[in-house]
Amino acid sequence: MTRDLSSALKGLAFAGLLAGALATGAAQAATTINLSYNGAPDPDKNAVHVFATNLKQLVEEKTNGELMLELYPNSMLGEEEERMEQTMNTPSLNVASFAGVSPLVEEVFVSAIPFLFEDFEAARSFFDEGEYWNEIESALHERAGIEMLAVVEEGGFLAFTNDEKPITHPDDFEGLRFRAMDPSQVALYESFGASGTPIPWTEVYMALRTGVADGQMNPPMYIILGSLYEVQDYLTLANIQYSNQFLVGNAEMIEGWDDATREAFREAVAEANRNAREHNEAKVEERIAFLEEQGMEVIRPSEDDIAAFRDVGQPAYLEWLRERGIDQRWIDLALEDAGMTELLD
Repeated sequence: MTRDLSSALKGLAFAGLLAGALATGAAQAATTINLSYNGAPDPDKNAVHVFATNLKQLVEEKTNGELMLELYPNSMLGEEEERMEQTMNTPSLNVASFAGVSPLVEEVFVSAIPFLFEDFEAARSFFDEGEYWNEIESALHERAGIEMLAVVEEGGFLAFTNDEKPITHPDDFEGLRFRAMDPSQVALYESFGASGTPIPWTEVYMALRTGVADGQMNPPMYIILGSLYEVQDYLTLANIQYSNQFLVGNAEMIEGWDDATREAFREAVAEANRNAREHNEAKVEERIAFLEEQGMEVIRPSEDDIAAFRDVGQPAYLEWLRERGIDQRWIDLALEDAGMTELLD
């Protein structure tokens, strides 16, 4: 073998080893992170899934494949509290509801004061810029080692459904049984004269079908997602609360990334949330029309009826917050951020 040929073969071998090492390094550099959430992987029915799939794409693009997201819809990794425990203890992401966040930071219930927001713009400003929400983020980090990354819309404002009678006024709730997502909804139903029972989302359809509950409260998107129109006859658009969930992540994981990766990840979260909000707001009326086409009677309460819901619901809910031992400071901060200083003590 000539010296030139020998040198060439050695060069090729070295190049091969180098390429292999680079490939191995790239493989090692990629980190796969679980992202869990409620609801089916159906973009036509689940706004949270739309957000999650867009976030996956943007994170992988903006980090050049360094971070890869593995999606787990349909509560595949457990119900709310189980998934929050996973987020506390493992390098993972989760889209949680009030039922997941409130056991760690009960003060989050303050953001669900009835009729706190007039429209989407007011709600988004409250969560994106408000002092109260900054305090919630800090409390979650300090108490549980979890970072609050984004407030994710799940399909509009909350509407009531039931299979007993049209609801246009708080008095119409008398004697009805409602599925509640968490204790705050139980308190709200009781203020209207109904009873509330906490039932996990995965069990809601059967609870309504078998009469364990007469009704429930969710945005139109979730009513479609759960096929609740099959077991509910009446839809009341009281728009009593903003419908949102929370993207959270293990703080130690996020703090462990280098600055460039962390910045790229945060940019992806912000962009995915903007996209999801635009998509969600554009779909609200279309979803209501779909439910009407499925046979639901849609009730749009008058201004006087909305005022009645507000006059009953707000004071009762504020009293419930105080009975829970939530410091008045949190309530004052939220009311100030929402421009509702007339409710301050």
